[in-house]
Parts: sequence; structure tokens; C-alpha cells
Amino acid sequence: MAVTHLYLQNNRRFNALITVICLALLIFCLIERQVRRALATRATAADGLYADRPAIPTGKLILDALAGIRLIPGSGQSPPTISQPTDLQLRLLDLLDIDPRDLR
Repeated sequence: MAVTHLYLQNNRRFNALITVICLALLIFCLIERQVRRALATRATAADGLYADRPAIPTGKLILDALAGIRLIPGSGQSPPTISQPTDLQLRLLDLLDIDPRDLR
């Protein structure tokens, strides 16, 4: 609590914090919207998104499913790599029009 109070002592910092929160919410909503639109235009479903049951793709469920993708740091001469995405993660990346090969 003391850190928050210290950070928000002037209006510029408060405005900056609100701006960052609004941008994060905008990105969250755009991810959800893109997946839902892509699912509506394609005859596919996001099975496995919620405990192996059909579910409406929410921003939280989408980001939770994508959270397992990790950057593996490089060592010596080997470059950093991305962990192999699961089938669900690959489907979500496809719905978001993201090529997993571009993540490297």
C-alpha cells in the first residue's frame, strides 16, 4: 500500500497509471474480439479452452491458454527459442493471425 501511495503522489503519475490500465484493457478486449470473430467466420470451435468443455472464448481463458508458451533463453552460440505450442495454443494463434514461426 505504501508503494502505491508513494507512486500516486502527483497527478501525472496517476494519469500514467490509468493510461496503462486502459491500454491493457483495450488489448485484452481486442484479443477476445479477434478470436470470437475468427470463430464466427470459420466453422471451428475453441474446444479445450475450458476444462475440455465447450466455452465462449473470453480474454482470460485465451490468455490463460497461451500462458504456457515460454521463451527458452539461448546459451553460448545457440539462439533463444520458443517452447513448442500445444494444439490449443496453435489454434488460438491461428485465430489471432499469428504465425508461431514469427515468434522466434
